[in-house]
Order: sequence, then structure tokens, then C-alpha cells
Amino acid sequence: NCLPIQIPVGSQADFKGVIDLISGICYTGTERNQTEIPAELKDRVAEEKEKLVEAIAETDDDLIEKYLAGETISSEALTLVLVRAIKSGAISPIMCGSGLANIGAIDLMNAIKDLLPSPEERDIKLAETSTIKELKANETGPLAALVFKTSADPYVGKLSMFRVYSGHIDSNSQVWNVNQGASERIGQLFIPRGKSQESVPHIAAGNIGAVAKLAVTATGDTLGDQSNPAILEPVIFPSPCYSVAVYPHSKEDVDKLGSSLARIVEEDPTMNVSRDPDTGETILSGLGDTQVEVAAERMHRKFGVGVDLKTPKVAYKETISHKVTAEHKHKKQSGGHGQYGHVMMELEPLPRGSGNEFATRIVGGSIPKNYLPAVEKGVMEAVKEGVLAGCPVVDVRATAYDGSFHPVDSSEICFKIAGSQAFKKGMTAANPILLEPIMNLKVVIPGDYTGDVVGDLNTKRARVNGITPEGDMNIIEAQVPLAEVNRYAIDLKSITQGRGKFSLEFDHYEEVPAHLAQKISEESQVDKEESK
Repeated sequence: NCLPIQIPVGSQADFKGVIDLISGICYTGTERNQTEIPAELKDRVAEEKEKLVEAIAETDDDLIEKYLAGETISSEALTLVLVRAIKSGAISPIMCGSGLANIGAIDLMNAIKDLLPSPEERDIKLAETSTIKELKANETGPLAALVFKTSADPYVGKLSMFRVYSGHIDSNSQVWNVNQGASERIGQLFIPRGKSQESVPHIAAGNIGAVAKLAVTATGDTLGDQSNPAILEPVIFPSPCYSVAVYPHSKEDVDKLGSSLARIVEEDPTMNVSRDPDTGETILSGLGDTQVEVAAERMHRKFGVGVDLKTPKVAYKETISHKVTAEHKHKKQSGGHGQYGHVMMELEPLPRGSGNEFATRIVGGSIPKNYLPAVEKGVMEAVKEGVLAGCPVVDVRATAYDGSFHPVDSSEICFKIAGSQAFKKGMTAANPILLEPIMNLKVVIPGDYTGDVVGDLNTKRARVNGITPEGDMNIIEAQVPLAEVNRYAIDLKSITQGRGKFSLEFDHYEEVPAHLAQKISEESQVDKEESK
């Protein structure tokens, strides 16, 4: 039962603070100033508090009797029962805040401390590969500490944050990285205090600490005793579902872009960076637009690198729709040796996913064998850029079947040019078509949003393959063009109020509808003109 224990004051750019439903206190601004509850929110506060009190009371026999009798229930009594309800899983509290506005973080930390169960009340989760099968949160037990975050500190360099589940770690000591099978030297230990660190001699079970400049340790690794190693179950991070193309803002930012992105990804395991082999773009992926925008701001603030974020280009492909023949005669004469190469070529479409092929069917020596590799090279260069939108050509077999040569003026470069131009002429004549990547989409949403989500997918040219109920949730499976879902993380968040999740996986390439292909081709020509 997910229930809000706070409601926001304002929204989006006007978000000013939060109202605690149990205490009835309104906190506004980054300083958490206690202010009067806005008049327009008083009715909503009363309504939401009534729902919360009723839900809490239903989990406790004594409290429900007081509630039904109309007695006033104190904040202390509500909090005490709420703690038990959270521990049993009867209630999951919902809070609100904004990292960008720096509002709500303190309330969240206080709630973790006051409402959530103590770590001592839970079993320590160990990985299946761990030789030790049971651990207790005991300072005298074997060391087991999990590195849960890695960050770049401007003063001390790489900073690893960890939590000690068992045993203790001393400053200026040696520990064993169980995952990497290597020893790590521990320097001065710190306890994080906001933006600063407090030096400490040791950190015991149940506490969080930090240490600088570990050599081989990464997020998710276990630090322990070599003689008695335990492997803690690592944090399972969600997969990125929102991507942007990252461009350096200026020439000065080019050299530092790669290293800065690497450090951002090292600090946040829910993000990754890659290079699209088809478009050549650097792609930064995360869980949503806000996370990616914050990462860009951090790159500028921490590393002095300015970046521009853009929607990633779609890796379109081109192919042909029927068999044709074409030829090109490359002939130049300007005194002395001339240039001559003549290639006749047959192009035919191949089944989707077959790739490109080059073949020869030359008889009678119309093209000498030593020039055929040059013809193939010309064809392979031509397939890199199609005739519609400059996209790579796929699933075409090019067969050189005839031609001619000159004993003096012919050369490899002449036949390379002839092969390339013959291929391009054939592409133009073979009714070329544009192909787009089609993705398998899996959306998990509360059942109430199914109609809205399916309706939105229909506007994105999606084919819904099925809807499977799973408890209160519905799983929608569909196939959809990648071009339509580049910003789906934002769309789904808006439709489901942040309660939906999805995954995308490439499936195949499919022909782009003619009216869209024309538009893509025109946009490509504009881009070419602007880049000149």
C-alpha cells in the first residue's frame, strides 16, 4: 500500500517545499523554513492526512479502536505504528523532493533514520558465490564491506564510498578485494559530512565510510579478509532507458570530453557511455532526462567541460527493391596517359539481414583479373553512403559481369571509380528504399493507465502484440520504430505519473513509409548543405 506521507508545495518550476502530513508542518526553501500551510492546500492536506491515518490505524488493533471512536491520535503514536507497518511491508511511504531545487533531501534522510528498520534487524545478503553463507552485523566478525559508490573529488581524486556490514576497517591498513582477487591499501578513512569529510581512525559494522585512491576497486566490489572472504550481494542497478547524443560545446571541450564522460559513468552505475558505430555519435544513457541533464551540469561544474545534448540520430539504412543492371565508363584524356575503366554491373536485393556481397561473372577477359579487387573496393566504398539520405547500404549483391579496359590508360584507380559509380547508378535505378530499426518494446504499467499507454503507442506507429495482466500491473509488448521512442522515457513518465517502466531491444530493420522517407531524405540534404 503506497501512501504519501508528504505533499508538495507547488510543482515543476514552482516547487517550493513539502508538507509533512503527520506533523502538519510546512517546510519551504532549501533552508526548510517552517511556514503556514498555503490556504489553497489546507483541504488537500486534511484529505490526504485522513487517508494516511486510516491506513496506519488499520495495521494496529489498539489504534483502529481509537480511530473508530473518533479519538485524536498523536503524531508520536502514528509514527510508532507507521514504523511497524513499514517494517512488515504493509505500507510503503511516498515522499517528494527535487535534487535540482535542493528541496526534500534532509526530510528523506530523516525518514530513513526514523522510519525504516535498523540494519541489525535484517540478514546480510551474500552472493551465491560466497564461501561464507551467514554474516551478522558484528564489529568483531570477519570484514565485509560493500563499495556502493565511486566519485571524483576535486581535492583527493577518486573517492570510494562503502558500507561495513561486518567487522571493521582501520585507516592505513590492507584489505582484500574479494571480487578482483587483489590486495588494496587503505589510506586515511573518512566519514562523509555533506560536502566535507571527517577523518576517522576506523569504521565499524553498520557505518558508512569513504577512502581515496583505491587502485582496483569498483562500485559493487566487496572488501574483506583474504583468509575468510565473504562476497556481499551487489546492488542491482536498473538499466538505462533514456539516451542523448553528446557534443562538445566548443573546440576547447573536445579533448576533455572522453575522460569527463568516463568519470561521470564511473560515479553513477545507472549511466553508460557508448559510441554509435553507424552514426558516429557519442551516446550518454541514463534513467531519465533529469539525470542526464544533471550529469551534463556536473561535467561543466566539476571538470570544466561544456556539452550540448541532442536527440540521437537514428541509424537508418538503404537498400534496393528490385534487380537492375548499370554501367559506368570512366574516361579522361588530357595529354599523355589517359584514364580508362569500364564496368557493367548487376544489382539485386538480398533477404533482410544478409549483408552486402560482391561477385564477378567476367568472361573473355573484358576486365583483367588484377583490376577486379579495385572494382570491389569501389563498390564497398559506395555502400557506405546511399543515394537517398546518405545512409549505409545493406542487403545488396553487386555482380560485375562485363566491361572493357585500355592496355595503356587503365589502372586500379580507374576501375575503382568505375565500380563505385556503376553501383551508385544502379542504386538510383533500382527503386531504393529507406530502412529503419524496429525495436521490441516491453512496458510495465499500473492497469489503470493501459488505455492511455496503448493510445500513445498507436500514435508512434507501434504494433501491439499483447497485453498480459500481472497482479495490479499490465505488461504491454509491442514492436515500434526507434525513431518514435527516442524520448519514450519522458512520454511514459508523463502518462503514468512516473509509475511505468520499459525496456527496448533491437529486433530488425523495416521499410520506412514513403512519406516519412521523403522527409528524412530532405532533412539529410539540408544537413549536408549546412555542414559545408
